[in-house]
Amino acid sequence: MYGAQHLHEFGGLPVVDFQHTSDEGSWPAADAVAWRVSVDPYDDDRPWEEEFADFLDRVDPAGVRALIIGQWGEAYEENSSVPIDLVIAAAGRLTSLEAVFVGDLEAEEAEITWIQQSDVTALLAAFPALAELGVRGGSELVFPPAKHERLRALTIQAGGLPSEVVRGVLDSELPALERLDLWLGVSAYEGNTDLADLAPLLSGTRFPRLNHLGVRNSEIQNEIASAVASAPVVAQLRVLDLSNGTLGDEGAAALLEGQPLTHLELLDLHHHFLTDAMAERVRSALEPHGVRVDLSEKCEPWGDRGAEGRYTAVSE
Repeated sequence: MYGAQHLHEFGGLPVVDFQHTSDEGSWPAADAVAWRVSVDPYDDDRPWEEEFADFLDRVDPAGVRALIIGQWGEAYEENSSVPIDLVIAAAGRLTSLEAVFVGDLEAEEAEITWIQQSDVTALLAAFPALAELGVRGGSELVFPPAKHERLRALTIQAGGLPSEVVRGVLDSELPALERLDLWLGVSAYEGNTDLADLAPLLSGTRFPRLNHLGVRNSEIQNEIASAVASAPVVAQLRVLDLSNGTLGDEGAAALLEGQPLTHLELLDLHHHFLTDAMAERVRSALEPHGVRVDLSEKCEPWGDRGAEGRYTAVSE
C-alpha cells in the first residue's frame, strides 16, 4: 500500500511552502502559487497560529488564490477546527481565495487514518466565492448538508470514509459542482459507505454540471463498477475514475457489458487487479473510440488469497 503524498499542485497552481524563516525576496507573487502553511509538531514554540499570522503579514493575503493547510500540530490529537477557524477569521483579508485544502499531510507526518478532521463545511459558509475544497482524512470528519453556489470541485481523501459524510455531500446543494472525488477506503477504518449511500449520486439527479466523477480507493470497487455500468450519471461524464481500489475482472467485465463508455475522455482504473486478457479487452473496446484508459499499476493479491488478498492503494 502507498501512503498519501504531499500535493504538488492545487487549484491549478504549483504548491509552495510558506516558511517564516525564508527570504521574502525569493517568494513568488501571492496569486501565482498555492501556499501551504505547516509547522513542525515537535516545535512547541511555533504553533500553527503564529505561522499563519506571519503568512498573512508577509504574503499579500488579498492576492492569495489557493491555500493549503498542512500539518497544524499533532494531527492525531488536535483536530482541524483550530486552523479552519483561523482561516475563517481571516476571511476579510483573504478576499481572493478560491481554493482550500485541509490536511495535506503525507504518511511520514501522519497516516491518513490518524488525521483528525472536523466540520469542513464552515469554510463553504465563510467563503462564498470558493471554487475548490479538498480534505484529507476521514476520522471525525463532519460534512452536514451544505449549500454553495460556486463550488466546482470537491475532493475527500480517506482511508475510510463514513457513510454519514457521503450522505451529507450528496444531500448538499452544489449546483456548480463539476468534479467530485471520493476515496471510500476500507471498513477497518470506518469506511462503511455502500451502494445505497451512493444511489443519489449515480442517479445523475444531484449535480447537473458534474463531468468528472471519482469513486475510488474502495474495497467494494467491483460492486461500484457494476452499479456504475447502468448508472444514469455516466452519460454526463467526461472522466470516470474508479482507481486505487480492488477492481478485478468482475468489475471490468460489468463496465464493458453495461452502457456505452465511448463518450468518455478518460477511464481511470490505475491500481487494479485485472488479468492481462481483461485489460486488453478494456483497451480494445475503448481506445479506438478515443478514450484514454489508464491501466497502470497492475497489482497482485497478497499471498494465495485470491480476491480476498486484494487491497486499496491507501488505507492506513
